[in-house]
Amino acid sequence: MRPVLVAGNWKMHTTVKSAVELAASVVRGLEADPRLRVAVCPPFPYLLPVAEVLRGSPVGLGAQNLYPKPEGAFTGEVSPAMLRDCGCQYVIVGHSERRHVLGESDAFINEKVLAGLAAGLTVIFCIGETLAERDAGLTHAVLDRQLTNGLAGVADDAWSRLVIAYEPVWAIGTGRNATPDQAQDAQAFVRRRVAQLASAAVADNLIIQYGGSVKPDNAASLLSQPDVDGALVGGASLKADQFLAIVRAAV
Repeated sequence: MRPVLVAGNWKMHTTVKSAVELAASVVRGLEADPRLRVAVCPPFPYLLPVAEVLRGSPVGLGAQNLYPKPEGAFTGEVSPAMLRDCGCQYVIVGHSERRHVLGESDAFINEKVLAGLAAGLTVIFCIGETLAERDAGLTHAVLDRQLTNGLAGVADDAWSRLVIAYEPVWAIGTGRNATPDQAQDAQAFVRRRVAQLASAAVADNLIIQYGGSVKPDNAASLLSQPDVDGALVGGASLKADQFLAIVRAAV
């Protein structure tokens, strides 16, 4: 049985004080379950103080982005090695806000995927279609392109450290979420495509999260789908009680 991963993407929110308090509340409220994995992804400036709070707990630390070089003259960027040095186990790559707001291409995202995996991080690779693409019946075509281009060159022994997060762009921060059937359809397609790109065994063991306005009141119906293996949570991860309710719904 695949493990379930629930990760909180705090985006550009929190302060040192509120980040530490939020992380501590998640640690205190988490109930142990052998199938469950939980992570939080604070902004870069708060990785170290949050890492201290999480030390010795079952909650993993993730970053929201990386730059795909080990070091160098890249002002303002953060390398995979720096993330590891801060205690990160996870990194989010290819989030729709990076694709559609900051203009990151499939090729650049692929560089990030490969760099994160090479550094020993578990990469949460985000994919998803816009509303116009869904309305045009292009959901599977868009996911196919993002998977094929974004995961090109992933080594056979690196797939076990890859997580895919299906996040329909039209459902992120809008209050509108995919129905359970829509989520299941997209995520089953992802699993089938990964079987072609890698192997059936890799696809069977792959964690595929759903993201996009996941809240306590819709989490159970989404996460009960056979190909939904957890959630990448945005706004609801900023409140410990809501995030923990989603974690409980996942198991």
